[in-house]
Amino acid sequence: MSTETRVVFGAVTDQPLDLAAHEAAVADRRAGAVVSFQGVVRDHDHGRTVTRLEYEGHPTAETVLREVAAEIAADPAVHAVAVSHRVGPLEIGDVALVAAVSTAHRAAAFAACARLVDEVKARLPIWKRQVFDDGTEEWVNCP
Repeated sequence: MSTETRVVFGAVTDQPLDLAAHEAAVADRRAGAVVSFQGVVRDHDHGRTVTRLEYEGHPTAETVLREVAAEIAADPAVHAVAVSHRVGPLEIGDVALVAAVSTAHRAAAFAACARLVDEVKARLPIWKRQVFDDGTEEWVNCP
């Protein structure tokens, strides 16, 4: 059995994301904890009703995503990391981001998964166009 940390997924895709597949991908006999996260499209933002949104990614988005995953995987407590972000049009309730991390203990898994999600949100060159119920729209996280 390998003792190396694995970055199992690091994908930017227009296909639906599967939380269970990410969790299964980070399964490891050494792991006593698998922590996962789903970022789900909600129907509101800052008091306004959101009807739909679209994510657009820079061509380097997947490379950046894999770099972030590798940085989290470099933590000696982490056994495996899987993370994917969706692009394209999404509806309310669709999953936009999935992350999973395995470690020996729960505290380390929660911390590593939180770092993974925070770094992806901070560094990934993916922008969100929100459409509101009054027909207006806005781009979020644009440089």
